[in-house]
Amino acid sequence: MSYSKEAESNFKSLSTNPYPGRGIVLGTSPCGRFDVQVYWIMGRSENSRNRIFVLDQDTGFMKTQAFDESKLVDPSLIIYYPAKHGNDFHLITNGDQTDTVFDFLQKGKTFEDALNTRCYEPDGPNFTPRISGITYKNSNPIVYKLSILKSRSNNEDAGCERQFFSYEKKMPGLGHFISTYKTDGNPIPSFSGEPQLIPIGATAQETLDMYWNALNETNRVSLMVKWIDSDSFKSETWIRNKMSK
Repeated sequence: MSYSKEAESNFKSLSTNPYPGRGIVLGTSPCGRFDVQVYWIMGRSENSRNRIFVLDQDTGFMKTQAFDESKLVDPSLIIYYPAKHGNDFHLITNGDQTDTVFDFLQKGKTFEDALNTRCYEPDGPNFTPRISGITYKNSNPIVYKLSILKSRSNNEDAGCERQFFSYEKKMPGLGHFISTYKTDGNPIPSFSGEPQLIPIGATAQETLDMYWNALNETNRVSLMVKWIDSDSFKSETWIRNKMSK
């Protein structure tokens, strides 16, 4: 099977999955000029669904925010900065480990150094994985990395399993995908295996539309596409929220 057909097959599986949870895609535009990041959140509870993505006007960082503050119950695992960036990196995660990695990088330490200090989320019985990705400006030897911090079989007995995946070559029109969950369940089974190949659209708008339409209509909450010029490393962020004023 070709890489493109493999990616299309994985995208079809995503589109029929009722609950992959939060997801990250890192890849390259079909023209090869842009690095691409995709991030989405989903929710089953009212508290999880009561969120939107917004851009901080001062920093350009993206954060989650309660759509209706009066209905916010527990912000600890749902309000955070998914996306931050520096001069030579763009960072995306599904939790407050964004801040941990950002702080470590600012001190000259590594993506792995930071995530070795973190663990899966303390939300038993699910023990939701922490998923993270980073795209580098100086892509030699690594273009981008993905990480999953998870429990084994929704159980804390084996401790935290930390997985890191590094990619050294851009594949125009393709990206690598990870999510928090395999699918819906009780408890919800964690994502397993290696990151999957998945397609990237020709433009940011096309990519936003294709992933929004692929996500389960009932459970999708918010979606972000970041389009990064590989030469200047400047970016544009596209956002779609289910809840909008």
